Amino acid sequence: MRRLLRSTGLAALTASIAVAAGGCGGTDDDTPVACLNGSGAYLRALEAAPGAVRLAGGTPISECLAENQQAGELATVGGAMLVTATRLNAEARDEPGGDANVRLGYLIGAAQAGAEETGGIHAELMRRLVTAATYSPGKQVLTKDFERAYREGFDAGLAEG
Repeated sequence: MRRLLRSTGLAALTASIAVAAGGCGGTDDDTPVACLNGSGAYLRALEAAPGAVRLAGGTPISECLAENQQAGELATVGGAMLVTATRLNAEARDEPGGDANVRLGYLIGAAQAGAEETGGIHAELMRRLVTAATYSPGKQVLTKDFERAYREGFDAGLAEG
């Protein structure tokens, strides 16, 4: 019995190493590490909007949505982006037309630029991001100042990613 457990454990360890090794390497499926650092990293980087926004190591937000992205990485990136969009939306509604609107638009534009290259696997994330970005309590109409600044950021994010 002990020999069976030992050989089963060895087989499991070998399989784990093979899976880990298979996940290494520089393919387009890899999510840059800078994208996995939480909402704070996105908020800090977005302070540069509408200029070029870069996460640590010069990573554009659009590169955080990788083709064939692993589910865990997608959940981490998506969660951070959703928290960021929700926070920026609240700030933007408090001060329509301000910097938070531009940053919010940039985030959504950059995410859209990245999602366009991934064969639709980020469609649900994009739906949720847009919903968070355009949320308004009681379905009140967002102001023209909100929309103008958001569009400025969105266009920059789509272009600069």
